[in-house]
Amino acid sequence: MTDEMQKRFGYKLTEEYNPETLAKLQEHYTAILELLGEDPQREGLLKTPYRMARSMQFLTQGYQQDPMEILLSAKFKEDYRQMVIVKDIEVYSLCEHHLIPFIGKAHVGYIPNGYITGLSKIARVVEAYSRRLQVQERLTTQIKNAINEALHPLGVAVVIEARHLCMSMRGVQKQSAVTTTSDFIGAFERESTREEFFQLIGSNLH
Repeated sequence: MTDEMQKRFGYKLTEEYNPETLAKLQEHYTAILELLGEDPQREGLLKTPYRMARSMQFLTQGYQQDPMEILLSAKFKEDYRQMVIVKDIEVYSLCEHHLIPFIGKAHVGYIPNGYITGLSKIARVVEAYSRRLQVQERLTTQIKNAINEALHPLGVAVVIEARHLCMSMRGVQKQSAVTTTSDFIGAFERESTREEFFQLIGSNLH
């Protein structure tokens, strides 16, 4: 999470670790290093299992976050019925098939129906779902569903563009492939509304 993201969306970097889980993960990562043929006792690896355990807890902290609670914590009555768009939200997630990262940007829009939510809450919902073992398709739909259920807007649109390191580091090893997923509900199911949304978000990923 960059300083720019923290300033733009009101993020505060927090790292909370469950000591019992941390200890168990550390044991398993020590065993993994041994299975790979490494010596966990050599100088360069002495603290690696501990670091890996902390890293994995951080990268999956979304399991301890409630996206609905995030949205409802800043739900305000407002008579505004035009698009609200938060674009270029950085996405860092782990592919559940290989536990290798996919990285990209999410663009989220909704049309209020009497209620709005704090802009930072949209980015926090993306973060909460991203920090889990994921597939991009499910991540896209989860973000849409959470906003729809919390705010009951006239429509929700979510587009995610991401590069999957499982495609560039292993497998087909294609370095420039970008995967785009989208999900729409309500007013965004109309072609004209979707087109306006696409024009407004543009794309800075490529």
